[in-house]
Amino acid sequence: MIAKLNGLLDSVGDTACILDVGGVGYQVFCSARTLRALPRPGEATRLYIETHVREDHIHLYGFLSEAERGWFNLLQTVQGVGAKVALGILSALSPDELFRAIASADKTTLNRCDGVGPKLAVRLITELKDKVGGIALGPVAQAGAGEAAAAPGSESGPVADALSALVNLGYKRADAFGAVTAAARNLGDKTPNKELNVQDLIRAGLKELAQ
Repeated sequence: MIAKLNGLLDSVGDTACILDVGGVGYQVFCSARTLRALPRPGEATRLYIETHVREDHIHLYGFLSEAERGWFNLLQTVQGVGAKVALGILSALSPDELFRAIASADKTTLNRCDGVGPKLAVRLITELKDKVGGIALGPVAQAGAGEAAAAPGSESGPVADALSALVNLGYKRADAFGAVTAAARNLGDKTPNKELNVQDLIRAGLKELAQ
């Protein structure tokens, strides 16, 4: 089982790249986002690999981060999502953006992904909202503050504090995250120049949860 490849980038196509590892060229299928982020041909790169073995083929899927590979596998636990659709989703959304879309039940964002219609968007949210914390997430998602004013990766800030408060009250983290994110967005729309207040976010988040 191939889990990681280090080598020189040989070429990049529409759906895959070829990675030269010790003179052997491996065809690796990637999301469009990953393909755009690769270095120039001839430069060294590393890809995390997911190997799919079928009766008629062996496919390698490559990712620049463990978070992207984690989402690739998690997405395929949902009925109707295979490798092609999973890569389509990851082409449109980064791991952090995907986390926010699932946690805040943002069907509109998910519908922008190739292969995702209204029914599949609902199924993705329903089946994954309680699972997203179990994979290797990016810094924004780890902090639980995708919309916070604090810098990505920081565990401080009004949104993160409000999220922590709601979790301590017994709400599931994914539900609390969606409520606080919606509250921050609504409060920001009403008073765009006002700094977010933790107490206001908690009250607005509780209203969101009660709906």
